This record gives sequence, C-alpha cells and structure tokens, in this order.
Amino acid sequence: MRFPRLHRFVRNPWVQDVALASPLVVGSLFAVAVSYSIPQVDRVAPVLLLLSSLPLIWRRRYPLTVAAIVLGLDAAVPILIESDAFLGITSLIALYTVGRHRAGRSVLLTGLAASAAYTITGLVTQYDPAFVGSAVAPVVGGFVGPFLGLGLGQFVRLRRELKERRQREMRDEAIHGERRRIARELHDVVAHHLSVINALVGGARTVLPPEPTPAREALEAAEHSARQALSEMRQLLQVLRADTTDGPDAATGVGASGLPELVKQSGNASLRVDGEPVPLPTAVDHAVYRVVQEALTNSRKHSPGSRAGVRLAYLSQGVEVEVLDDGSPVKTMGGGSGFGLGGMAERVALCGGRLETGPRARGGFRVYALLPLENA
Repeated sequence: MRFPRLHRFVRNPWVQDVALASPLVVGSLFAVAVSYSIPQVDRVAPVLLLLSSLPLIWRRRYPLTVAAIVLGLDAAVPILIESDAFLGITSLIALYTVGRHRAGRSVLLTGLAASAAYTITGLVTQYDPAFVGSAVAPVVGGFVGPFLGLGLGQFVRLRRELKERRQREMRDEAIHGERRRIARELHDVVAHHLSVINALVGGARTVLPPEPTPAREALEAAEHSARQALSEMRQLLQVLRADTTDGPDAATGVGASGLPELVKQSGNASLRVDGEPVPLPTAVDHAVYRVVQEALTNSRKHSPGSRAGVRLAYLSQGVEVEVLDDGSPVKTMGGGSGFGLGGMAERVALCGGRLETGPRARGGFRVYALLPLENA
C-alpha cells in the first residue's frame, strides 16, 4: 500500500457517506437555485430532494431513523406536486442501508411500513374509480420497490458475513494446523527425550548401591519428576490435538484443588488454606497452581533441604497465594534464564493480578501473588 493514510481516509464510513450524499445535495441545491431564478420551474420537488439527501450522511449511524425521514419525504412528493413518480434514489439508498446494516424484524417492519406508505400514495395519486385495473400498478410497485432495496442490502450483508465466516474458518484451520504441528514436534522430540531421561535415571538408581542414601533419594526424585513431566506432556499433547481454545491447562487437571497433591509430592512443603473455598475462574485457578508449582520447584532447586510453606487465602474479591521457604538467600533464585519467574509473572498479569518475589529478611525466599476475581 503506497498511501496508507489515504487508503484509511477513503475507507472511513463517514467519508464514504458524505461522498455519497454530496452529489445529491449539490444537485438539489442547484435545482433549488434554478427554481427561484425561473418562476415556471416547480420549487417543491428540489426542496424535498434536498431535505431527503442531507440525512443520508448519517445513514449508517441511524439507518432506521434516516429511512423513516427519507421515505416520508419521498412518499409525500407525488401528493405535493401531483406526480405519478415515487421511490426516488434517496429512498432506494435508505432502504438498501437498512437491509445492509440491520437484520430480522426491523427489516421486515421497515419494508411493510414503506410498502404501505407508497401503496397509499400511489392509490391516492393514480387510482381511477372508473378503471379498477388502475389500482394494480400502485399496489404492485408499492410492495415490490421497497422490498427490492431491502433485499439488495440483505444480499450484500449475507454475502459479506459468509466471506468473513470463510476467512475465520481458514484462520482457525491454520491455527489448528500449527497446533497439530507443535504437538507432533513435542511428541517426537521433547517427549522422547523425557522418556530417555526417565529410563536412564531409573537404570542408574537400580545399579546404585544402597549407600549413599542422599544420592539414591535424589535419583528417585529425578525419576519421579521425569515421569510427572512426561505425564503432563501427554496431557498437553491431548489438548493441542483436540483443537480447543481453552488454553494449554484446560485438560491437565491443574488448579487449586490439585494443590494438596502437589504439596505432598514436593516432600518439603506444607499447605494452609484460609477462608471458604469457592470455585475460581479458569485462568485464576490455573495461575494459582502454576505459581505454587514454580515456587516449590525453585525452592528445591536453589535451597536444597529447606522447608516451604504454602498459604492459599480466599478473599471477598480475590485470592492470595504465598509460598515461603526457610533456605538461605541465594542470588541464583532470581537469576538464571528467568523463564520460571517470567512465566509466573505473565500468568498473574493476564489475570490482572500482582506478583511479588524476593529474598526474605530472615532468610529464605518469598513468592506472593494477589489475583482479583472480577478481572478474570
């Protein structure tokens, strides 16, 4: 696009409506000027054309109101100037706009009201009691004309909606295809390596002598973590392949209800729940679990042998999560790659919450998250 600003200006609906109404307004103004300069020229018709052209500027903002004004003026033309002509260009534009930007009952009622108005006008100006057939033309024209304009607008609207639906389906299919590709990559690469790690750690544990005990316990913990990671990986693959839009945690079963099992598996933590538990929004529920999971993982990684306390508090307008450990402050807790704390901060931010992390004055590390429920 060589001129993006010009393109945006031209595509502006307000600019388009002004451009559509301008020729009609200018033409009617010229006709009004001519009618005042030449006494023989009728003045009513150009004045009515001017009055019915001006509302077209607001046709998209107020389609029903504009249609009522324009149709009322147009239906009055044959009566005021004793002419057989009706349903002018301004009325067709107004009816098309209603059909293009409205649907359902409002379109039907507009068509019936317009048909009734034009039929009555046609019968008043064209019906001859001596010739019964003279009522056919105004009745047929009064009904066909308005619904023709409305039908054209409805056709364009439905065609546009079908086009947008096809584009949306193509976009969704592309997203689902990419998710399936990612699932294949995870299965072929990450899951494979996790299985290898699990097998190697299990093999090392079986050949390790009973002593030293810490080494055996470390291998058992590593084997358990590898199995758990492999299990969660399979659940994530199921979510990706299911083509759902609930997020990667939707089918993994993570949430506040899973905290007791998570704390139990960590082997170095305790859990305290304050307040009356209530069902949490999905995003908040997942964020609570992941914050605690990441905090306990960091505690085991950076403060081996330390004890951690997890507190979950249900408040009236939110939920608090706090994880404290009693290990010595270690600078690497906030260093390294930073993906753990960074992911934790992103989850909390998406819920509109607040996250605080850092060493404690008396030793250890603190992770605190406040997640509001109304923003979830």
